[in-house]
Amino acid sequence: MQTRHSPGMRRWLAGIALAALAVPFQAGAATELLNVSYDVARELYKDINPAFIADWKKKTGETIIIKQSHGGSSKQARAVADGLEASVVTMNQANDIDMLADRGLVAPDWNKKFPHNAAPFYSTMVFLVRKGNPKHIKDWDDLAKPGVKVVIPNPKTAGNGRYTYLAAWGSVIKKGGTEAQARELVRRIFKNVPILDTGGRAATTTFTQRNIGDALVTFENEVQLVRKEFGENFELVYPSISILAESPVAVVDKVVDRRGIRKQATAYLNFLYSETGQEIGARHFMRTRSENVARKYAANYRPVTLFTVDEVFGGWRQAQKKHFDDGGEFDKIYQSK
Repeated sequence: MQTRHSPGMRRWLAGIALAALAVPFQAGAATELLNVSYDVARELYKDINPAFIADWKKKTGETIIIKQSHGGSSKQARAVADGLEASVVTMNQANDIDMLADRGLVAPDWNKKFPHNAAPFYSTMVFLVRKGNPKHIKDWDDLAKPGVKVVIPNPKTAGNGRYTYLAAWGSVIKKGGTEAQARELVRRIFKNVPILDTGGRAATTTFTQRNIGDALVTFENEVQLVRKEFGENFELVYPSISILAESPVAVVDKVVDRRGIRKQATAYLNFLYSETGQEIGARHFMRTRSENVARKYAANYRPVTLFTVDEVFGGWRQAQKKHFDDGGEFDKIYQSK
């Protein structure tokens, strides 16, 4: 989906780019990285960054400064495409990085540059309900019942919302249902959505602080963090089947090569796969690639049947074209709800 930014927004983005270009990279000066990331990864990278900075300082003697930018995953990717000077992108879906590859900002084979399809962590979509689960929400069908209000961010701007849409659709297909049945379930679920926030964190705020909705559908790690803070007020519900939600990463080649920081940016993303990086991810309820860390934190996660975007939808590019491009399935469903 193409977004037209206002003149003010374009000036703001251009200003960021010019400011970044003006940073002097002198001998002995700190090297600055900008990690442009998705909405609900704020706390994760607040802990990752100082750990990497200390590790890099110990190994090389170099001082690193890491700045963060967070928002809806697709919105963030478009900001990078429009000029936001990201050194790396750490998104919640491959589709957003594919778009940057199409623009020539990251390598076409970006998902082969790091292990596990360049996704150091993964999660899945689960439900957060109010204490006692008064609407008896157990599975995807329950979100479509009359009288149930569901909080989901906009699939056009948030990877969180896109995964939710695909998880609901795919749950029907994986159980032997038809495309028509999947479309009808998704239509009924979105008919029950009172507000389409632009990002996952905004949706969490709508549900937990504005007290709107009977259920929030979001990433497992986001739900666990909410329960950690507001545990007495909410309950976690796992659907019978859900989607594998990977968190892919990539170096923004055009930026790092122009600024001479490829080595540092690459090391930063490799750090996410280290035992320390994986441990920090697990503490934030991300599912990890390290078997040792996964075993250590196994009590945090309930086994759940997962399917992939490739398995049900033929990959992110096909899913985007069919479901989320302008005039696609989501637009038709939302307009008819």
